[in-house]
Amino acid sequence: MAKRERSLAGKVVVITGAAQGIGASTATALSRLGAKVVIGDLDQVLAEKTAAELGAEALPLDVTDTKGFTEFLDEVERRVGPIDVTDTKGFTEFLDEVERRVGPIDVLINNAGIMPLAPLEEEDDAATRRLLEINLHAVIHGTREAVKRMRPRGTGHIVNIASMAGKAGFPGAATYCATKHAVVGLSESVHLELHGTGVLVSCVMPAVVRTELASGLGEAKFFKSVQPEDVAQAIVDALRRPKFDVFVPASLDAMGRITRLLPRRLGEGLLRALGGDKILSSATHSSARAEYESRAARSAPAAEKGADS
Repeated sequence: MAKRERSLAGKVVVITGAAQGIGASTATALSRLGAKVVIGDLDQVLAEKTAAELGAEALPLDVTDTKGFTEFLDEVERRVGPIDVTDTKGFTEFLDEVERRVGPIDVLINNAGIMPLAPLEEEDDAATRRLLEINLHAVIHGTREAVKRMRPRGTGHIVNIASMAGKAGFPGAATYCATKHAVVGLSESVHLELHGTGVLVSCVMPAVVRTELASGLGEAKFFKSVQPEDVAQAIVDALRRPKFDVFVPASLDAMGRITRLLPRRLGEGLLRALGGDKILSSATHSSARAEYESRAARSAPAAEKGADS
């Protein structure tokens, strides 16, 4: 018997890192279905532009800032003052403000993330820290906050954006893969913790998504890249007909199952034959990624301040 499709009209949806890419496409898709979408992003100018186009609320969200949120609250009526998504206090107050202004949060989509590329021996500690703070710590905190708010109400849906890199390792992005493996593990554990509570968890695992994050990346055989709109549609489908594993494209699930059944040497040989081992490593020194890498290096200002203090 097919699952009854859930309506998203009127649902309060918070999306982190939603000024562009997957987040913006998801905000667009959900807004069209009548959801009350609140987008948060470090880039407040771009977030407000995106929100204006969608008719959504735009609250600046930098997931690591420990001081900036006080200033944000002082000027919230003017919607200014960037917030860093890895600041636990600031992130919590951001969600409090959403609930005060818009209503109880029905869906939290932990989308904010970065993917700087480098062989591990070339990755400096600051880059490692940014990856851990933005891709993992912020997702842990956002998930925890969502559970605290949703569980007492007996309803809600948490969507964590991981990656196919959360199921396999890819050269050139060791720490990135580590964070995405952790997001998958976090999501699986919380999914089990919430069994029977009415609060749902979905873990989204796309292939390479053609956003700024994928600048300079080529294609690999049978590892077809996707558009942000494809991921957005998969998220919408998972909210309407809840499920935990969300692979984009869906064929990634079968590919992953097959490779995990093979002996390691055979599986790694297949990965090399398909070019999967080069998909990220070949772009580690690409000039096409220079602008993105520079922006990623500025993506967690509060975390950097905390490390220096």
